[in-house]
Amino acid sequence: MATLEPWKTFLLESIRNVPDFPRNGVQFKDITTLVGNPKAFKIVIDHLAERYKNANIDFVVGSEARGFIFGAPLALAIGAGFTPIRKPGKLPYTTASEKYSLEYGFDEVQIHIDAFSAVKNARALFVDDLIATGGTAEASIKLIERVGAKCVEAAFAINLFELKGDEKIKKLTNFYAILEVEGD
Repeated sequence: MATLEPWKTFLLESIRNVPDFPRNGVQFKDITTLVGNPKAFKIVIDHLAERYKNANIDFVVGSEARGFIFGAPLALAIGAGFTPIRKPGKLPYTTASEKYSLEYGFDEVQIHIDAFSAVKNARALFVDDLIATGGTAEASIKLIERVGAKCVEAAFAINLFELKGDEKIKKLTNFYAILEVEGD
């Protein structure tokens, strides 16, 4: 593996690994330690803001709940609106839904049907903390497109590349991750 730039090494070191969570054999990447460190959190937001400042993004879209942590400050930094994607029953207005597969069953995400109606031909950026198998991100991108925006890219702080979620996303839109990490 190539030597990382010092700032990326710093970010990696700010992420706590939690073994056997949420089940045995999983090495959970806990980003609460990254966002709890103002220097690390600022590096992530500043890096993403620099990347997207001239991309004509109308809306940054984040999925519940960790996508909100990165998406909202990024939206402010680049002068875009923020749109949440949530679990069923959490949004107060009429929604569109997308189901996706889990290891044992299905889950679902929703977005307001008028999330992008204020901007004709809206350009959206999907942001989340981490991509593993890609189910939530894939469903979210499909929702963005279904309710009227063009998802120009999906961006993540961490890509657990061994789990191949990025491959699903690359079939739908452009893909970017700050950190490439082995998935346990």
